[in-house]
Amino acid sequence: MRRKVRALRQGAFEASPGWVRSSLGPVVNYLDMLFVDHGIFRVIYPNRHKIAGNVWRMAQPAPHHIRAAARAGIRTIVNLRGERYCGSYWLEEKACARHGVRLENYQVRSRAAPTREEIRGARELFKRVEYPMLMHCKSGADRVGLMSVLYLIAVEGKPVDEARRQLSARFGHFRQADTGILDYFFESYLAYSREHPIAFFDWVDTVYDADELKRQFKARGWANAVVNTILRRE
Repeated sequence: MRRKVRALRQGAFEASPGWVRSSLGPVVNYLDMLFVDHGIFRVIYPNRHKIAGNVWRMAQPAPHHIRAAARAGIRTIVNLRGERYCGSYWLEEKACARHGVRLENYQVRSRAAPTREEIRGARELFKRVEYPMLMHCKSGADRVGLMSVLYLIAVEGKPVDEARRQLSARFGHFRQADTGILDYFFESYLAYSREHPIAFFDWVDTVYDADELKRQFKARGWANAVVNTILRRE
Protein backbone atom coordinates (compact mmCIF):
# COMPACT_ATOMS: atom_id res chain seq x y z
CA MET A 1 0.00 0.00 0.00
CA ARG A 2 2.78 2.44 0.90
CA ARG A 3 4.51 1.73 -2.42
CA LYS A 4 1.27 2.46 -4.29
CA VAL A 5 0.80 5.75 -2.44
CA ARG A 6 4.40 6.71 -3.13
CA ALA A 7 3.99 5.89 -6.82
CA LEU A 8 0.83 7.99 -7.03
CA ARG A 9 2.57 10.92 -5.34
CA GLN A 10 5.52 10.59 -7.72
CA GLY A 11 3.28 10.45 -10.79
CA ALA A 12 1.19 13.42 -9.72
CA PHE A 13 4.25 15.53 -8.97
CA GLU A 14 6.07 14.67 -12.20
CA ALA A 15 2.91 15.32 -14.24
CA SER A 16 2.40 18.77 -12.76
CA PRO A 17 3.45 21.92 -14.68
CA GLY A 18 7.07 22.99 -14.36
CA TRP A 19 6.21 26.22 -12.55
CA VAL A 20 4.35 24.19 -9.88
CA ARG A 21 7.35 21.95 -9.27
CA SER A 22 9.78 24.85 -9.12
CA SER A 23 7.59 27.21 -7.07
CA LEU A 24 5.77 24.81 -4.77
CA GLY A 25 8.33 22.01 -4.66
CA PRO A 26 10.12 23.24 -1.50
CA VAL A 27 6.82 23.84 0.29
CA VAL A 28 5.50 20.40 -0.71
CA ASN A 29 8.76 18.80 0.40
CA TYR A 30 8.58 20.45 3.82
CA LEU A 31 4.96 19.43 4.29
CA ASP A 32 5.81 15.89 3.22
CA MET A 33 8.75 15.78 5.65
CA LEU A 34 6.74 17.15 8.56
CA PHE A 35 3.44 15.32 8.21
CA VAL A 36 3.87 12.29 5.92
CA ASP A 37 7.34 11.33 7.17
CA HIS A 38 6.46 12.32 10.78
CA GLY A 39 9.19 14.96 10.91
CA ILE A 40 7.08 17.15 13.17
CA PHE A 41 8.14 14.93 16.06
CA ARG A 42 11.83 15.08 15.10
CA VAL A 43 11.73 18.87 15.15
CA ILE A 44 10.90 18.55 18.84
CA TYR A 45 13.32 15.69 19.58
CA PRO A 46 15.94 14.75 16.94
CA ASN A 47 17.34 11.89 19.08
CA ARG A 48 20.92 13.10 18.56
CA HIS A 49 23.73 11.45 20.49
CA LYS A 50 27.51 11.11 20.30
CA ILE A 51 28.79 7.62 19.47
CA ALA A 52 32.52 8.37 19.72
CA GLY A 53 34.85 11.36 19.50
CA ASN A 54 33.97 12.44 15.95
CA VAL A 55 30.88 10.34 15.18
CA TRP A 56 27.25 11.14 15.91
CA ARG A 57 23.86 9.46 15.45
CA MET A 58 20.37 10.91 15.12
CA ALA A 59 16.94 10.64 13.53
CA GLN A 60 16.23 11.96 10.01
CA PRO A 61 17.64 15.50 9.99
CA ALA A 62 15.75 18.52 8.73
CA PRO A 63 17.65 21.20 6.76
CA HIS A 64 18.29 23.29 9.88
CA HIS A 65 19.84 20.24 11.59
CA ILE A 66 22.18 19.79 8.62
CA ARG A 67 23.13 23.46 8.70
CA ALA A 68 23.97 23.17 12.40
CA ALA A 69 25.92 19.95 11.80
CA ALA A 70 27.97 21.60 9.05
CA ARG A 71 28.76 24.54 11.31
CA ALA A 72 29.86 22.07 13.99
CA GLY A 73 32.33 20.52 11.52
CA ILE A 74 30.47 17.44 10.25
CA ARG A 75 31.96 16.43 6.89
CA THR A 76 29.85 13.35 6.04
CA ILE A 77 26.22 12.40 6.66
CA VAL A 78 25.37 8.73 6.18
CA ASN A 79 21.72 8.19 5.28
CA LEU A 80 20.77 4.66 6.33
CA ARG A 81 17.32 4.93 4.76
CA GLY A 82 18.77 4.96 1.25
CA GLU A 83 17.63 7.13 -1.64
CA ARG A 84 13.90 7.71 -1.33
CA TYR A 85 11.10 9.44 -3.17
CA CYS A 86 10.10 11.77 -0.33
CA GLY A 87 10.52 15.33 0.84
CA SER A 88 12.88 14.38 3.67
CA TYR A 89 15.41 12.94 1.24
CA TRP A 90 15.21 15.77 -1.30
CA LEU A 91 15.61 18.40 1.42
CA GLU A 92 18.54 16.48 2.93
CA GLU A 93 20.24 16.15 -0.46
CA LYS A 94 19.92 19.88 -1.18
CA ALA A 95 20.96 20.95 2.32
CA CYS A 96 24.09 18.78 2.21
CA ALA A 97 25.07 20.25 -1.16
CA ARG A 98 24.39 23.77 0.09
CA HIS A 99 26.52 23.39 3.21
CA GLY A 100 29.37 21.35 1.74
CA VAL A 101 28.58 18.08 3.52
CA ARG A 102 29.03 14.80 1.66
CA LEU A 103 25.88 12.65 1.64
CA GLU A 104 26.45 8.88 1.65
CA ASN A 105 23.42 6.65 1.07
CA TYR A 106 23.89 3.25 2.69
CA GLN A 107 20.61 1.41 3.18
CA VAL A 108 20.23 -1.13 5.97
CA ARG A 109 17.18 -2.82 7.47
CA SER A 110 15.63 -2.68 10.92
CA ARG A 111 13.59 -5.89 10.93
CA ALA A 112 15.87 -8.36 9.20
CA ALA A 113 19.01 -10.23 10.12
CA PRO A 114 21.87 -8.25 8.57
CA THR A 115 23.59 -10.03 5.70
CA ARG A 116 27.32 -10.65 5.47
CA GLU A 117 27.43 -8.19 2.58
CA GLU A 118 25.76 -5.45 4.65
CA ILE A 119 28.19 -5.97 7.52
CA ARG A 120 31.24 -6.00 5.26
CA GLY A 121 29.91 -2.96 3.41
CA ALA A 122 29.49 -1.07 6.67
CA ARG A 123 33.09 -1.83 7.60
CA GLU A 124 34.30 -0.53 4.24
CA LEU A 125 32.11 2.55 4.56
CA PHE A 126 33.72 3.43 7.89
CA LYS A 127 37.16 3.19 6.27
CA ARG A 128 36.49 5.51 3.34
CA VAL A 129 34.23 8.29 4.65
CA GLU A 130 35.57 11.64 5.76
CA TYR A 131 35.19 12.41 9.45
CA PRO A 132 33.56 13.89 11.51
CA MET A 133 30.53 11.82 10.51
CA LEU A 134 26.85 11.75 11.39
CA MET A 135 24.66 8.69 10.73
CA HIS A 136 20.88 8.65 10.71
CA CYS A 137 17.81 6.55 9.94
CA LYS A 138 14.19 7.69 10.33
CA SER A 139 13.80 7.67 14.12
CA GLY A 140 17.40 7.27 15.28
CA ALA A 141 16.62 4.03 17.09
CA ASP A 142 17.16 0.82 15.12
CA ARG A 143 19.17 0.99 11.88
CA VAL A 144 21.46 3.69 13.21
CA GLY A 145 21.76 1.62 16.40
CA LEU A 146 22.97 -1.35 14.36
CA MET A 147 25.50 0.78 12.50
CA SER A 148 26.65 2.45 15.70
CA VAL A 149 27.44 -0.94 17.21
CA LEU A 150 29.32 -1.97 14.07
CA TYR A 151 31.27 1.30 14.08
CA LEU A 152 32.38 0.86 17.69
CA ILE A 153 33.49 -2.71 16.99
CA ALA A 154 35.18 -2.06 13.64
CA VAL A 155 36.79 1.34 14.23
CA GLU A 156 37.01 1.91 17.98
CA GLY A 157 37.80 -1.70 18.83
CA LYS A 158 35.12 -1.88 21.53
CA PRO A 159 34.01 -5.28 22.85
CA VAL A 160 30.70 -6.42 21.36
CA ASP A 161 29.04 -6.62 24.78
CA GLU A 162 29.87 -2.94 25.35
CA ALA A 163 29.18 -1.71 21.82
CA ARG A 164 25.71 -3.27 21.65
CA ARG A 165 24.46 -0.74 24.21
CA GLN A 166 23.85 1.46 21.18
CA LEU A 167 20.74 -0.71 20.69
CA SER A 168 18.86 0.46 23.75
CA ALA A 169 15.52 1.77 24.95
CA ARG A 170 17.42 4.97 25.70
CA PHE A 171 17.37 5.65 21.94
CA GLY A 172 13.82 4.36 21.41
CA HIS A 173 14.82 0.82 20.40
CA PHE A 174 12.43 -2.04 21.22
CA ARG A 175 14.19 -5.39 21.55
CA GLN A 176 10.86 -7.19 22.04
CA ALA A 177 9.59 -6.21 18.56
CA ASP A 178 10.78 -7.41 15.15
CA THR A 179 13.58 -4.86 15.53
CA GLY A 180 14.96 -7.06 18.31
CA ILE A 181 16.49 -9.32 15.68
CA LEU A 182 19.36 -6.80 15.66
CA ASP A 183 19.99 -7.51 19.36
CA TYR A 184 19.70 -11.24 18.71
CA PHE A 185 22.37 -10.97 16.02
CA PHE A 186 24.97 -9.71 18.50
CA GLU A 187 23.73 -12.00 21.28
CA SER A 188 24.22 -14.98 18.96
CA TYR A 189 27.84 -14.00 18.44
CA LEU A 190 28.41 -13.60 22.19
CA ALA A 191 26.85 -16.99 22.93
CA TYR A 192 28.96 -18.72 20.27
CA SER A 193 32.20 -16.97 21.24
CA ARG A 194 31.85 -18.03 24.88
CA GLU A 195 32.12 -21.66 23.76
CA HIS A 196 34.35 -21.09 20.74
CA PRO A 197 36.49 -17.93 21.13
CA ILE A 198 36.50 -16.08 17.82
CA ALA A 199 36.75 -12.46 16.65
CA PHE A 200 33.45 -10.87 15.67
CA PHE A 201 34.18 -10.32 11.98
CA ASP A 202 35.70 -13.81 11.68
CA TRP A 203 32.44 -15.19 13.10
CA VAL A 204 30.48 -13.17 10.56
CA ASP A 205 32.61 -14.53 7.70
CA THR A 206 32.74 -18.18 8.74
CA VAL A 207 29.91 -19.07 11.15
CA TYR A 208 27.03 -16.61 10.94
CA ASP A 209 23.85 -17.80 9.20
CA ALA A 210 21.29 -15.02 8.65
CA ASP A 211 18.52 -17.43 7.62
CA GLU A 212 18.97 -19.54 10.75
CA LEU A 213 18.98 -16.40 12.92
CA LYS A 214 15.68 -15.35 11.37
CA ARG A 215 14.14 -18.77 12.03
CA GLN A 216 15.16 -18.71 15.68
CA PHE A 217 14.11 -15.17 16.57
CA LYS A 218 10.61 -14.57 17.95
CA ALA A 219 9.10 -11.12 18.50
CA ARG A 220 6.20 -10.20 20.77
CA GLY A 221 2.91 -9.02 19.31
CA TRP A 222 2.37 -6.11 21.71
CA ALA A 223 5.81 -4.70 20.93
CA ASN A 224 5.17 -4.87 17.18
CA ALA A 225 1.88 -3.04 17.72
CA VAL A 226 3.77 -0.21 19.42
CA VAL A 227 6.61 -0.04 16.90
CA ASN A 228 4.65 -0.58 13.69
CA THR A 229 1.25 0.92 14.43
CA ILE A 230 1.75 3.61 17.06
CA LEU A 231 5.30 4.77 16.32
CA ARG A 232 5.07 3.83 12.62
CA ARG A 233 8.75 2.90 12.38
CA GLU A 234 10.30 1.76 9.10
